[in-house]
Amino acid sequence: MSTVPNTASEAGTDSAAGVLLAQTPKSDKILQNVIPVTTLVLTIALWQLLVTINEIPRYILPSPVDVAIALFTDSSTLWPAMMVTVKITLMALALALVGGVGLAILLVQSRLLELALFPYAVVLQVTPIIAIAPLLLIYAPDTQTALLICAFLVAFFPILSNMAQGLKSVDHNLLNLFELYGASGWQTLFYLKIPASMPYFMAGLRIGGGLALIAAVVAEFAAGSAGQGSGLAFRLIESQYRMNLPRMFVCLIMLSAIGIIIFGLTSLISWLVLHRWHESAIRREN
Repeated sequence: MSTVPNTASEAGTDSAAGVLLAQTPKSDKILQNVIPVTTLVLTIALWQLLVTINEIPRYILPSPVDVAIALFTDSSTLWPAMMVTVKITLMALALALVGGVGLAILLVQSRLLELALFPYAVVLQVTPIIAIAPLLLIYAPDTQTALLICAFLVAFFPILSNMAQGLKSVDHNLLNLFELYGASGWQTLFYLKIPASMPYFMAGLRIGGGLALIAAVVAEFAAGSAGQGSGLAFRLIESQYRMNLPRMFVCLIMLSAIGIIIFGLTSLISWLVLHRWHESAIRREN
């Protein structure tokens, strides 16, 4: 029995498969945007329906409409508080970047410094920030400085440890090649180790950005700072004491939005740095 392939049908099948494969990335991208938005809309609608049907009072569970109204009516109080929280978070993250990267370079370049300093960095990381905050409130010149130090300490270690690990994870064959061509230690650092450590550094940056926000909020909880310079954490506590649940929900939404924006920006920076050469950011066809 002869097995002659049906050329026309195979060509048609291959053509259809090609069209399907060509459309798949676009359809996946649409689904990635549509499904989360649809889920959010359905969740809000279900929330509103639950509160309306059961006639739940605002002081127990506010409706999405109540939260939206509170967002506009309390904007004169909440937006300045949000800016205070954002300012502390970004300043702490910037200091953690400078300190973490600088110290990681020093530790990798000097084994003696690594043995002397790295264990104490670990101690600072594993100590709960809420236990450090009262001491910082005593010794810091003002509350804002204490909050900044708390956020810095929490964001510092992930950046330090990831950067140090990246600097140590360079291919030994490349290190031998640099040695063969007589490169100095600093040339090897700037032209090989630092570029090779970028994926690790970007992971530490994303982690540190989220932790800086968390630490700023937790430190403000511990400090209980009030007044014009207070952030969203104090406004959250204040709303709890006053049983103003719509404002509490607004504060939570604002804090979540800040965290999402920080994560998005750090992910964008990571993609811009890595997408041309690193496997984690290159789009694969299979």
